[in-house]
Amino acid sequence: MFRLSQSLRLLHINVVLLRHGLDEVIVATKLFRPLRFFLYLAPWHWYRRALPAYPVRVRLALEELGPIFIKFGQLLSTRVDLLPEELAVELARLQDRVPPFPGPVARGLIEKAWGVPVESVLDEFQEIPLASASIAQVHSGRLKNGQAVIVKVLRPNIERIIRRDVDLMLAFAHLAQRYWPDGRRLRPVEVVREYEKTIFDELNLQREAANASQLRRNFKHSQMLYIPEVFWDWTRPNVMVMERIYGTPVSQVEQLKAQGISMRLLGTRGVEIFFTQVFRDNFFHADMHPGNIFVEETGRYISVDFGIVGSLTKEDQRYLAENLLAFFRRDYRRVAELHVESGWVPRGTRVEEFESAIRTVCEPIFERPLSEISFGGFLVNLFQTARRFDMEIQPQLVLLEKTLLNIEGLGRQLYPQLDLWTTAKPFMERWMREQIGPRMLARRFAHNWPAIAERLPDIPVAVNRIIDQLEHQAALYPEGGSRGLTGLTSQIKTNHARTTATLTALALAGLATALILIPPPSTPIPLLAPGAAIAMLVTSVLILWRHLLAPRER
Repeated sequence: MFRLSQSLRLLHINVVLLRHGLDEVIVATKLFRPLRFFLYLAPWHWYRRALPAYPVRVRLALEELGPIFIKFGQLLSTRVDLLPEELAVELARLQDRVPPFPGPVARGLIEKAWGVPVESVLDEFQEIPLASASIAQVHSGRLKNGQAVIVKVLRPNIERIIRRDVDLMLAFAHLAQRYWPDGRRLRPVEVVREYEKTIFDELNLQREAANASQLRRNFKHSQMLYIPEVFWDWTRPNVMVMERIYGTPVSQVEQLKAQGISMRLLGTRGVEIFFTQVFRDNFFHADMHPGNIFVEETGRYISVDFGIVGSLTKEDQRYLAENLLAFFRRDYRRVAELHVESGWVPRGTRVEEFESAIRTVCEPIFERPLSEISFGGFLVNLFQTARRFDMEIQPQLVLLEKTLLNIEGLGRQLYPQLDLWTTAKPFMERWMREQIGPRMLARRFAHNWPAIAERLPDIPVAVNRIIDQLEHQAALYPEGGSRGLTGLTSQIKTNHARTTATLTALALAGLATALILIPPPSTPIPLLAPGAAIAMLVTSVLILWRHLLAPRER
């Protein structure tokens, strides 16, 4: 049941919709559908003032309802294939035209965070905001050393406002999970909890600054993407100071074309940046709507607003990579097997039936340009298919799916002829080769070697302790089982020798591989490292032959 505050908020939402002439949105819900007839009897239906066009009314209603609804509108604005063009264009205005709060209020918040007057840090500070978003707004300024910067400051009382709406979403999610037939499979409570964590992380500007610094390191010296510098001395939980960037908003396609920038290059780079962040770095910018992306005259992207980032577990990353690669190769059998192996569908699922269902959904969209593919429609069909097999929604993948939809919307604006599959497939194949190649093996061995080396000396002691315990048991109970215990002890000793030999051989082989792939910077004798590596490899082979492969006497 809704609390009083939540009921009042729900009432307020409906009042806002009515005020902006969006009665049809209310009566379209299942709860109010029986009351549709009374709509025609309402006084405001017959004596209504002149209202703006429908798309404008939707935008104004979302702005009045607050940050959660504004972000929802921002996401929808990238889906020009799912919305009428006029509505998508109007919702795009939510990305940088949210009404600002007063400049003097922003100055007061900044000075309170810094503990000193603005003039003691900045030579210039513009109280008129450069941009205003749903959670924060941005002011331009200049540091004492002449560096042009932006100062981002959170809106006052924003945490209380967001908490109110998130609690309302959670109340609806609990009801949906309890009474909706698909509630268990779609896991709405977990999805809202994941969104709650994401949006409250966005309220900490120090976290956003750390995200920006990480992305900047990941793309240092990159010709594809530039991340502005953070000035940590003046960054606080509710204030962030960052290098000011200059570029053309990515949504201004005609202006980009006038600058001679290749739309095909931009589209291809956008896809490559996404897959690089997800798979190479496992750290991706998850709020890549057009309002957060600019383009330099050279064609390099500039990204801003890093409040929402995502990452995957190693297991999800690998399963996702193998799934995508199997999709690109049209290996639907492998896609079905991966879904079962990962637990995304129940273990008892018949792989042949799931494979056939996936083929039916995916086959029609291959080898088509982006302009002819609707990922929205594709995902709807895929989820409808997955429902038959009781597939559960993975909350940890929601951010990734949102980002992929943003990338598609961006690609559709820039270069509709882009073939997403052809562009992504070589990258995925290269990444998979790197994950299982000898260089990655050497890196992983070098990374895990300290833990292995720490435990390796303890293995003989542990095995000897087990043998002593077994021999002690045999001495206590000489009858009935001593022969079995003696045989077991002998077998343990043999296995212990083999295990020790195998670990030693693997250690030598790993060190040899590291010497070959990652040689030391300099050696007194040029052939010392290769010679040592060959000697280690030969020794490891001899050890394996002696203890594991050589024929044994009976």
